[in-house]
Amino acid sequence: MSTQGIFDSTIQVLDKVLELRTRKLEVISSNIANAETPGYAAQRMDFEKDLQEAISASGTKVSVTHPRHIATGSGGDIGSFQADVYREEDKSGLGDKNSVSLDQEMVDMSRNQIRFEAAIRSLNKKFSMLKMVIQERV
Repeated sequence: MSTQGIFDSTIQVLDKVLELRTRKLEVISSNIANAETPGYAAQRMDFEKDLQEAISASGTKVSVTHPRHIATGSGGDIGSFQADVYREEDKSGLGDKNSVSLDQEMVDMSRNQIRFEAAIRSLNKKFSMLKMVIQERV
């Protein structure tokens, strides 16, 4: 029996969100660990807007109707979505050129944790509903 149809797109999106939130925590942790490293450029990972665009694109199906049309694929694929990590150089010109702000990192970590927990709660709710449906059918 195939399980492909059991898990809807919401579960796939939540799975990707949890993966990205975990990766973002690693980036933030790396910044905190290097807060005293001279010349260290803080890393940033902002994925929310790009993920939203990928989710919107995944519902759009484009087909090639003529051999000379350019193939565009079938919209965004949430499973293959990857967030970019970039460096934020120190622009103050003061001190040791370390761009890590511990206060900002702690705020980012708290926000990320709250959003991670919200995604976990949503995923648990989806699985509870799936379990209820399975029990009703048995």
